[in-house]
Amino acid sequence: MMWRKYAGLSCTIFIFSTEAAEPPRAALQWRSELIRTARETWGISAPVADFAGQLHQESGWDPDAHSPVGAQGMAQFMPATAKWVSQLYPQLRENTPYNPVWAVRALVQYDHQLWLNMVAKDDCQRMAFTLSAYNGGQGWVNRDKKMAASKGLDASIWFEHVEQVNAGRSEANWRENRHYPKKILFQHAPHYLQWGQASCIH
Repeated sequence: MMWRKYAGLSCTIFIFSTEAAEPPRAALQWRSELIRTARETWGISAPVADFAGQLHQESGWDPDAHSPVGAQGMAQFMPATAKWVSQLYPQLRENTPYNPVWAVRALVQYDHQLWLNMVAKDDCQRMAFTLSAYNGGQGWVNRDKKMAASKGLDASIWFEHVEQVNAGRSEANWRENRHYPKKILFQHAPHYLQWGQASCIH
């Protein structure tokens, strides 16, 4: 598989060409659930490939995944975040992060909540901000945007602008957060283009 990068003043577009990159076998049983949930929440043009890439990154589609820091299930929610999400959306009130159907629905809903709070130059940048917020918190994204603007960078562009600054995270957390959107959008999402659209690949 190959992709080429075209950088402009306002956005970066990745043109993906492939001999049909295939999703991993572990993902296939959740395909219909993810597509249905994404379209119910985001509409018919939902970036399904991005969500699939995110679940790939978070847990490798393992419903029983448990991280050393306590993140749980296929979507790797921390307990406090899972509780908050379950209170926000009635259909998630059972708060069962190890249930893969709950995890898929919670990830899609939480991404949508974050997306609605993001201002960005285009959908690719907006999804990158959304993923950064999912990984590290929206408060950090807001602080990073403010710092980027103070340095003369464009606070509406993630790649090569906001991603370059660190408003106070530890070095390890900052590095992880900066790799997170790139891995999902450009490494994992291409494997799921047959499932639906992606924000940064055309």
